[in-house]
Amino acid sequence: MDLIDFSYELYYHYRFYLEGLSILFLICLPLILLIICIIIPNYRIDLLRYFSLIGSFIILLYSLLLLYFLDLNQLGLYNKYILNTFSIHNNILEYSLGLDILSLIFIILTTILMLICFLINWNNIKYFNKEFIIGLFFLEFIIFNIFCCLNLLLFYIFFESVLIPMFLVIGIWGSRRRKIHASYQFFMYTFFGSIFMLIGIFWLFYFTNSLNFMTLTYIIYSKVNILPYEILIWFSFFLGFAVKIPMLPLHIWLPEAHVEAPTTGSVLLAGILLKLGTYGMLRILLPFFPIITDYLSSIIFVFSLLGIIYSSLVTIRQIDLKKIIAYSSVVHMNFSILGLFSLNFFAIIGSIFLMLSHGIVSGGLFFYIGALYDRYKTRILKYYGGLVQVMPIFAICFFILSFANIGLPGTSSFVGEILTIVGIIDSNFFLISILGSSSILLGAVYAIWLYNRILYFKLNLVYFKKFTDLTQREVFISFVIIFLVIFFGVFPKYLLQLLTDFTTVYMQLLNPYFILNINNNNR
Repeated sequence: MDLIDFSYELYYHYRFYLEGLSILFLICLPLILLIICIIIPNYRIDLLRYFSLIGSFIILLYSLLLLYFLDLNQLGLYNKYILNTFSIHNNILEYSLGLDILSLIFIILTTILMLICFLINWNNIKYFNKEFIIGLFFLEFIIFNIFCCLNLLLFYIFFESVLIPMFLVIGIWGSRRRKIHASYQFFMYTFFGSIFMLIGIFWLFYFTNSLNFMTLTYIIYSKVNILPYEILIWFSFFLGFAVKIPMLPLHIWLPEAHVEAPTTGSVLLAGILLKLGTYGMLRILLPFFPIITDYLSSIIFVFSLLGIIYSSLVTIRQIDLKKIIAYSSVVHMNFSILGLFSLNFFAIIGSIFLMLSHGIVSGGLFFYIGALYDRYKTRILKYYGGLVQVMPIFAICFFILSFANIGLPGTSSFVGEILTIVGIIDSNFFLISILGSSSILLGAVYAIWLYNRILYFKLNLVYFKKFTDLTQREVFISFVIIFLVIFFGVFPKYLLQLLTDFTTVYMQLLNPYFILNINNNNR
């Protein structure tokens, strides 16, 4: 019997380290591919393209295998605590990694969009192809570390490191002369907000003597009253995340960055980088400061509603195709924040679902706008019209994603929006739910108006003698995007089951009485 117990203990001991090494390998895989890309000569462009495509597919496949084989529900939040390679000054900086359902589904979203980006990039980048591919793999490596990092200071370092490859993508491979201005604006806005977050991190370490996520999650800073310094720390983190989302009035950088960025840059901005702000709120702001978050939620509701209504009205007035999609992204991200700060079980599930759906839908819309720009070299709306006569495949694909963008039943966005609204109503925020739902009505206005102006009426691009519909490569990209949108709209249970398991544990962390009991038991 003792031998059997010892065998089980040895099995779980080695299984723990094997799972840890598998997660570490996932994070290092983009870095390995990056190094191989550096070795490949610059003139072997076709080899670089095929290698980047196959490599990104291997990363996607490996992340899906982790979802299948790892038991992410065994220990709940921060399931795997696997690596401590070094620590500096009382563990203020330690490289520790963890993985749970939330981290893994965002990693899978990243791998899907990266694969799509390498396909989009196949013929679109005309110079510095090798450097562009290296930049994408480096960005993927940084994002993986953000989603798996368990040290707050290291999280900040990777959180800010995202600016470097995106700054270069916009500034070097942008489409117009204002790309330098847009890249600096993007850098300065996001870096300015993160300075306050860095101050908050050191302030938090001063009071708690720890920067480990698992330790900070179970600390309650005040039992009855909220102290002023706690509110200041909360606002320092909130400002850093609000710029990334972005929230009103910190949203000015986003439309400019989208307009000047190449198609791949716009897909990554809308699909992944905007989610880093909401991920930070989910991972840090809400579980670290549940009492303060509940106390200040009314203020966040006001700013989110202003962002939803204002951005929806501004979207209707835009004439640049990319700005229309960019402002609609602001609407959807602010709608997700309403769900997060309602602190409701259904609303949080719906908010995360909507983030994932928005990553696919908005990425697809930017891909189609980029396809139009590659053919006709303009994004000004007035020059378009009647494309349904010459681009029928494009018309069908753009129709599906346009209506997915406004939450049509049968698409993934509908599931996220309806769960968010139900959760907000369940929390007795009836007025908030009504005003937030105005985004659906206004979204229908600008989505139908945009589709109508591009596809119908008179064919305006008469100076083009030859019109081309979507190529085979673009049809394949469209199939992947539309399949995901419709599949998770018709069969959402597969993703909802994962999110339900995560949120069941997560809601306990948002209950200050639960955290207080843990602290009392630990004493």
